[in-house]
Amino acid sequence: MYSLKSYVLVVSLIFIPFFANNFLVFVNSITSSSGNQYTTFFNAISSSTNPKASLNSGKNQTTSSLISSSFCDVWDVTCSEEVLGLAQEPDNVEWIKGLRRKIHENPELAFEEYETSKLVRSELDRMDIEYRYPLAKTGIRAWVGTGGPPFVAIRADMDALPIQEAVEWEHKSKVAGKMHACGHDAHVAMLVGAAKILKNREHLLKGTVIVIFQPAEEAGNGAKRMIGDGALENVEAIFAVHVSHEHPTGIIGSRPGPLLAGCGFFRAVFSGRKGLAGSPHHSVDPILAASAAVISLQGIVSRESNPLDSQVVSVTSFNGGNNLDMIPETVVIGGTFRAFSNASFYNLLQRIEEVIVEQANVFRCWATVDFFEKESTIYPPTVNDNRMYEHVKKVATDLLGPPNFRVVPPMMGAEDFSFYSQVVPAAFYYIGVRNETLGSTHTGHSPYFMIDEDVLPIGAAVHATIAERYLNEQG
Repeated sequence: MYSLKSYVLVVSLIFIPFFANNFLVFVNSITSSSGNQYTTFFNAISSSTNPKASLNSGKNQTTSSLISSSFCDVWDVTCSEEVLGLAQEPDNVEWIKGLRRKIHENPELAFEEYETSKLVRSELDRMDIEYRYPLAKTGIRAWVGTGGPPFVAIRADMDALPIQEAVEWEHKSKVAGKMHACGHDAHVAMLVGAAKILKNREHLLKGTVIVIFQPAEEAGNGAKRMIGDGALENVEAIFAVHVSHEHPTGIIGSRPGPLLAGCGFFRAVFSGRKGLAGSPHHSVDPILAASAAVISLQGIVSRESNPLDSQVVSVTSFNGGNNLDMIPETVVIGGTFRAFSNASFYNLLQRIEEVIVEQANVFRCWATVDFFEKESTIYPPTVNDNRMYEHVKKVATDLLGPPNFRVVPPMMGAEDFSFYSQVVPAAFYYIGVRNETLGSTHTGHSPYFMIDEDVLPIGAAVHATIAERYLNEQG
């Protein structure tokens, strides 16, 4: 028989952890509403009761000392506030800005992102986050959570552009002719920041977050190669963000269905028979054939496409040489085509080739058409899954407030995130970086492109919340 003292001991062991955890939730609610006056006390208690949650353990020397306290079994405003609070801690803000600036100073083009990848892996090592490397030459697939299902992915692109930076500031590109002129440096920093938050809250994750750092979005279809190397293994949904100068800093924008167009390029060579311009009947004129093809190409959209299904075919190059007294043997034309659905996109590709070849035949010439498929320049449309879009909208609204989410119109730009969206349900969204005071108003691919760095912790928080809450709501 057990003594009375033994019963007391057993009951104490059972109930003390329960009361301790609830006391921590109470303390956290005080710190959330009353500022930081209890932070030191709170950290001391939480570090001793839940050491696994601390990001300062082991090799990680850059992480926050604040530990998540709520259980978030059912997501509520406290959960969102905790994630945003972690992201906006002063030490974290300075760290994420410093990370982005290092990447900005050392831009690397598609499939050359070795130093960027090395920097990311260094930060992951400090946080004791496991990863696979390399995928698609310089890419990384990291993971945080239980290691089991469900699996959700968040992605950032790493490559820069062959542009000479014209912005004069302390952290200007140090590499001549290369610049992060599309915000991928910010994308990487925000995703590393999200990984840091998720590692902090790993004990709360009800599954696994796959964190994807991808090369070559601008050229080379890095996403396609990442998928081929296993980046989406076990993944059931994926999300990504792109900075936007069209929206004020921190505003989230997206839409259901088609968001970005599919994009392709073509180059056609018309071949005829060379001859003197004064005796055209002795030649077979490829200039006439190419000219007729240019006119006929415009009829594909204007006469064959549904006016409510936006499509574009544009001829942007025409080269028949520079001899004014000679009909050339060949003429080369080229251009681009865009559409918002896969069916329309690939129909355009087929009709462009048919029109060019047949028009060449009409004028006794022959033609070949190259769509650069071997060079991976074809990008399908980026189409948001309705349910994934609603998830982004819900997260952004709850995290940042309803005024900070906008439904945006589709754009004719293209993104290789589209390859992911063809494999698993996906949602792509924008985060605003526009700040007239700072001069952050220029479009991507401009030598004057810059961002408002205040967006970085916000983007990290949105990334992390999208992933954690997705797992929370799948359980």
